[in-house]
Amino acid sequence: MSFFDYLNERGYVYQVTNEAEVKKSIDGDKPITFYLGIDPTADSLHIGHFFALMMFRLLQNRGHHGILVVGGATALVGDPTGKSDMRKMMTKEAVAHNVAEVKELAKRFIKTDGDNPALILDNSEWINQHSYVDFLRMVGVHFNVAKMLASEAYSKRMENGGLTFLEMGYMLMQAYDFVYLNRKYGCTLEIGGSDQWGNIVAGTELSRKMNIHDEGKSHEERPDTFGLTCPLLMTKEGKKMGKTESGTLWVARDKTTPYAFYQYFYNTDDADTEMLLKLFTDIPSDEIESLCKNDIVAAKKRMAFEVTKLVHGEDEANRAVEASKALFAEGTDMSDVPTAQLEKTALDGGMGILDLVTKVGFIPSKGEAKRLIQQGGLSLNGKRVSAPEQKISITEVENDALLLQKGKKNFLRVVLK
Repeated sequence: MSFFDYLNERGYVYQVTNEAEVKKSIDGDKPITFYLGIDPTADSLHIGHFFALMMFRLLQNRGHHGILVVGGATALVGDPTGKSDMRKMMTKEAVAHNVAEVKELAKRFIKTDGDNPALILDNSEWINQHSYVDFLRMVGVHFNVAKMLASEAYSKRMENGGLTFLEMGYMLMQAYDFVYLNRKYGCTLEIGGSDQWGNIVAGTELSRKMNIHDEGKSHEERPDTFGLTCPLLMTKEGKKMGKTESGTLWVARDKTTPYAFYQYFYNTDDADTEMLLKLFTDIPSDEIESLCKNDIVAAKKRMAFEVTKLVHGEDEANRAVEASKALFAEGTDMSDVPTAQLEKTALDGGMGILDLVTKVGFIPSKGEAKRLIQQGGLSLNGKRVSAPEQKISITEVENDALLLQKGKKNFLRVVLK
């Protein structure tokens, strides 16, 4: 099986600008240079990022040269793709902080030392070199506004009538990244999630147009550029993965504990287990299919362990497994269970269970909590909550904490301070 076919069989390939050329280049004996861009809109990576980072890792392991571009410039504008409202503008200081954090977290997925190390760059290094007028004359002249407005990148913002001129510049900046990397490093392939398809295509088209006007350069000096996307990480039901009761599933330990990370994947639907094993492990496909068919529980445990090991390392993955077992045994250490904090004074006079579970983020709304209680699905300190009107007092606190349980496997330890 060719490498391209392997990527396709494992579920990585979604859109390709020129499949024959991309397949030829990544299957060939001569390494190519490729890149992936990530905008540091937060000081951590989330689950949505590491699908593309895994493809980066696989290409790198195949011998191809990878460049990770962290968007220190583009994050100051904000990608409007798929957004109904303009992204909240971040300060330059916040973006600079996020750039540093994302660069470090990305090293968990891609190789940055030893043989064939990846480059990690910040696109402010080259975009900030140009004045506004010079950038428009160099790049903006090649973009047709009518065509841009018809693209998926801007359609949702247009539907809501709120597209700003600031956001219009985003596609130009990302497209120029590809041109710069092509000229500086010979980069010929951009990879990313399918939501970036419009921006990736814009980069290949800008490269072609600028090369046409770049007289005196041979094809070898200005090689063609191509794009390859992976699908967004979705469940079989069509829902985006990575959302929990308390928010986004983050890579940083201080935002999502390794235990919570493990539990998220262990609690995914049985139908998604095979897909996740194919994406985030190197277990042969036939072995995965057999495991899922014969013992789905074992398959889910293996999947949750492997994904947690990938992100947090083997030691943390083992601890998460042990903590998961501990939840079902009496008198064991609960320190690895996800936690939230609550002021002790909040329990003075008693606090309603509905107020408690929503305040600590365990359940999104009081209506949902009420329905769960009526169905017998919520427990406190191992005892089923019998009524939505139940009040929690300080006498129910054990070892300065409360343990909430939703269903069989979702826990939250509320620490009183």
